[in-house]
Amino acid sequence: MPTESRPAMPPSPNTVFFVSDGTGITAETFGHAVLSQFEMRFRQVRLPFIDTIDKAHDAVRKINETFALDQQKPIIFSTLVKPDLSKVIRTAHGMHMDLISTFVAPLEQELGVMSTHTIGRSHNVVDSEAYKNRIEAINFSLAHDDGQSHKNLSSADVILVGVSRSGKTPTSLYLAMQYGIKAANYPLIPDDFERGKLPSNLPPYRHKIFGLSITPERLSEIRHERRAGSKYASLENCRYEVNEAEAMMKREGIRWLSSTTKSIEEIATTILQEIKPDRREY
Repeated sequence: MPTESRPAMPPSPNTVFFVSDGTGITAETFGHAVLSQFEMRFRQVRLPFIDTIDKAHDAVRKINETFALDQQKPIIFSTLVKPDLSKVIRTAHGMHMDLISTFVAPLEQELGVMSTHTIGRSHNVVDSEAYKNRIEAINFSLAHDDGQSHKNLSSADVILVGVSRSGKTPTSLYLAMQYGIKAANYPLIPDDFERGKLPSNLPPYRHKIFGLSITPERLSEIRHERRAGSKYASLENCRYEVNEAEAMMKREGIRWLSSTTKSIEEIATTILQEIKPDRREY
């Protein structure tokens, strides 16, 4: 009897470890930038706060267990600062991408200065002015989300406007968390379109305003997830709101972009280039 042919199993994804003596965010961010160049799936594991020899050996054990299970070398993105910790991690069975040694050593040679080799230095900012500014910016953006407060708009670095669900809130919070930017945001609603004017509190701050738009089709999809079958989510209504919002922004001379195919990072970068706020915290 002929044997049944079984469909080929999809290859298991490569495992990637992000090893850090801090939160692992730096290693993960750099690793994502590199891995995005490959059209492959990756299983990602973050190993943060590896700041002792015992923790380093425990990380090695986890990496080696993955190697034995997958039968392929994991990829290891490391931002360990201390050489003794990095030396332990390098005993693991994997492909090592050591970001600190790759960049710090050449900089030491070029600058003629030894680095501090301080663990967690990039995130040791709890008491710094920059950290406090970021917290203040986050609180400001939350308080001024969706036009819920008109107080202290003069303190805003940027004021985002656009129809509901065009990406204003996540962009505001990203600007606050990543750059310490105080971002308020206001929805443009049918009442504004009937009056043909911006919300009454905004004209004095026109130079701070940046607009977000979106295609009606994508807007309708997003709104249906929130209020399925409603007029709010109907394609006809979405077309009306988007057309009116874009016409208003053009009429008012407001800089704007479509968020349809752009990531939050791309939107935020464009806003920073256009608005050029005085304060940018990293």
